[in-house]
Amino acid sequence: MTDFLRYATQKQAEIVALVERLVACESPSDRPEAVDRFTALLAQEARELAAAEFFAGGAFGRHLRLEFAPSYESGEGQILILGHADTVWPLGTLETMPFRQADGRLWGPGVLDMKAGLAFCLFALRALRDLGIDVKRRIVLLVVSDEEVGSPSSRALTEAEARRSDCVLVLEPGTGLSGKLKTARKGIGHYTVTVEGRAAHAGVDFESGASAIVEAARQVVEIAGFTDLARGTTVNPGIIQGGTRSNVVAAETRVEIDVRVTRLADAEELDRKVRALRPVDSRCTIRVEGGLNRPPMERTSQIGTLFVKAREIAAEVGIELEESATGGGSDGNFTAALGVPTLDGLGAVGEGAHAANESVLVNRITDRVALLAGLVSTL
Repeated sequence: MTDFLRYATQKQAEIVALVERLVACESPSDRPEAVDRFTALLAQEARELAAAEFFAGGAFGRHLRLEFAPSYESGEGQILILGHADTVWPLGTLETMPFRQADGRLWGPGVLDMKAGLAFCLFALRALRDLGIDVKRRIVLLVVSDEEVGSPSSRALTEAEARRSDCVLVLEPGTGLSGKLKTARKGIGHYTVTVEGRAAHAGVDFESGASAIVEAARQVVEIAGFTDLARGTTVNPGIIQGGTRSNVVAAETRVEIDVRVTRLADAEELDRKVRALRPVDSRCTIRVEGGLNRPPMERTSQIGTLFVKAREIAAEVGIELEESATGGGSDGNFTAALGVPTLDGLGAVGEGAHAANESVLVNRITDRVALLAGLVSTL
């Protein structure tokens, strides 16, 4: 593994330059033409390493599949590496938040989540080629265009690729400034609860009205009570919209709810509770829409085995690697739920994802490249 570390150290300036090119190519989820420019750039950067294939993303940008061609011990099996091209930052963010290297970090929109991770992956695979390292399985990097908005157009593609794979490595950033890997993620769901009441003049005919706002308030208290911190279940009524004027008894109210669960069984139980909501005021009706978007990534013994392998590789290059569980989701949720061993958080080490202080630690570039190269070469 020290050969990989030495390689990454020699190439560090080139790695940083690639990160800068990727960050400079802005790619917000809601601008498919910008995402297409980014995936085209990524394919160009990998042209000597991999065969590129693009897939339509519907309302989103194109998804990119890169199949790498290092030396093979056998043609059997596949390692899937997952990444995403889209960011949460709107076009023009670079004007106020430009890429820069300062204070031991790389700064810029999307640098941590996850453009540095994509750059690290390309250099890890270059290391395998340049050092003449044989690998046991086909290597595929799938870069989707819509992860930040729930992967609506790419989920089926990700799951199909995962079913052909022996394991999955996810380029999301590590947890915290120590770069812990992610061996468990909560499942994420979204519900919309719509309450329909009966409009009336609040001064002239108040008793004829049935307030959707009042009924929704009663339901919100019930919904919030579904939270069970001991089981890792959180239920957050985050948005309430309803009513038209203060002198009108409200005819409709909508409640937007975020849910997070650690186990699929908890998601199923929670879904039954939400769909069983009944109005206190019989003149009102309740309609429930939505459900689980990302299933939980539950830590299995196979995921544990992957982490142990990663920890051993990291130790060889002087890094004490730890694991973590997180409430956020990634496309690794989909692959883990299929039973495919999935190791997440293998991207850059830094902080501030989705925030103005988004940054990557420069002194953790080389060991992360070496870790990726080591995993791919030994799995």
